[in-house]
Amino acid sequence: MTVTKMSWRPQYRSSKFRNVYGKVANREHCFDGIPITKNVHDNHFCAVNAKFLAIVTESAGGGSFLVIPLEQTGRIEPNYPKVCGHQGNVLDIKWNPFIENIIASCSEDTSVRIWEIPEGGLKRNMTEAVLELYGHSRRVGLVEWHPTSNNILFSAGYDYKVLIWNLDIGEPVKMIDCHTDVILCMSFNTDGSLLSTTCKDKKLRVIEPRSGKVLQEASCKNHRVTRVVFLGNVKRLLTTGVSRWNTRQIALWDQEDLAMPLIEEEIDGLSGLLFPFYDADTHMLYLAGKGDGNIRYYEISTEKPYLNYLMEFRSPAPQKGLGVMPKHGLDVSACEVFRFYKLVTLKGLIEPISMIVPRRSETYQEDIYPMTPGIEPALTPDEWLSGMNRDPILMSLKEGYKKGSKVVFKAPIREKKSVVVNGIDLLENVPPRTENELLRMFFRQQDEIRRLKDELSQKDIRIRQLQLELKNLRNSPKNN
Repeated sequence: MTVTKMSWRPQYRSSKFRNVYGKVANREHCFDGIPITKNVHDNHFCAVNAKFLAIVTESAGGGSFLVIPLEQTGRIEPNYPKVCGHQGNVLDIKWNPFIENIIASCSEDTSVRIWEIPEGGLKRNMTEAVLELYGHSRRVGLVEWHPTSNNILFSAGYDYKVLIWNLDIGEPVKMIDCHTDVILCMSFNTDGSLLSTTCKDKKLRVIEPRSGKVLQEASCKNHRVTRVVFLGNVKRLLTTGVSRWNTRQIALWDQEDLAMPLIEEEIDGLSGLLFPFYDADTHMLYLAGKGDGNIRYYEISTEKPYLNYLMEFRSPAPQKGLGVMPKHGLDVSACEVFRFYKLVTLKGLIEPISMIVPRRSETYQEDIYPMTPGIEPALTPDEWLSGMNRDPILMSLKEGYKKGSKVVFKAPIREKKSVVVNGIDLLENVPPRTENELLRMFFRQQDEIRRLKDELSQKDIRIRQLQLELKNLRNSPKNN
């Protein structure tokens, strides 16, 4: 299979999405005054659903995030209640796709936590999670909900392991242990029967998640992969990464043969990470660069040239991350097909950006809103774990997009105990520390030594002062 380089010239072709444009919300419909985290971890630090917007915030001592009802736009008060139960920085947050007030978070404190947000949002700080999940021996960088089964959650840690949690029992039930370095990204196919990962060991993998078996593996020497996304049901993967000349690059792969990418395309020479987003309903791919303000978008086809460039949304304000509104939360009356929530750190601002198909008619546009995955799970955790696969339950956005889910979350009652998966006690079998972790420990110890030296120095000075005062008292005329 040969690799074809694509020209950057836009190819004009008949497409209903050729004139899609990005529309930034008015300032009063943005979220302002938010102390967005300054953490450099390559995540979005933002999650959104049809009810709430969640943003990881800067905090002293432990990690926290805000949860704001979507209608509560404008300036957010500095003392606005936070979710603040983690002992370390929060690295990722994701809403449950089937229960809109349940959110998962993971942290440097090695835990994954499940939170239940009350209707209408928080009235006071929330410190108690409905579930605390311990199984990783290092910080946890990623969490992902299974796309069709309720209460199945995946977490990836810096111990190079992916744990699959059954939240019905609050325990890890499977462990994927094929990675040799930090996992950078996880993506599911439509029915959740396959998991694709990118890893710091420069390998792209397609994995059967229940068995942990690696079905396909690519060693990406010329295209260092950072992010991966399944392109719906067309048996394709798209990765973003860096070329051997340190330019930003995308590659398209056949998921059943990762020997060579179908195409590679260089994007630009900027250094920020490229985040890919795919909309299976419109077959549109969006590429957003971390640290710049542009969002490029393409239409994906099953035949060559596969990627058809459409347009580019430009903005001078750099984005730290982007949240994406699920389909049932879009404004179909405005022909909105995608909505980003852009984190602008320098301004403390969250800016909604709507991608709109220009149409004159105000009636429901069925050709741009096909049946889409809804808010009802297709499988129970036990069904999925037993080997069943089922496509998502679809919904129409014409009538059903305002209906609430009937699914409720019930936290299991658990006792603290050892965490055994695949015959291994995860909390006992700790992998060797990485060089970065050792350096961090070394610098922490150095800081602690300096602090103790300063304390001793202060105490020494105080002792001398007391000795001098005592000597002066003894030599004073009254004592004579």
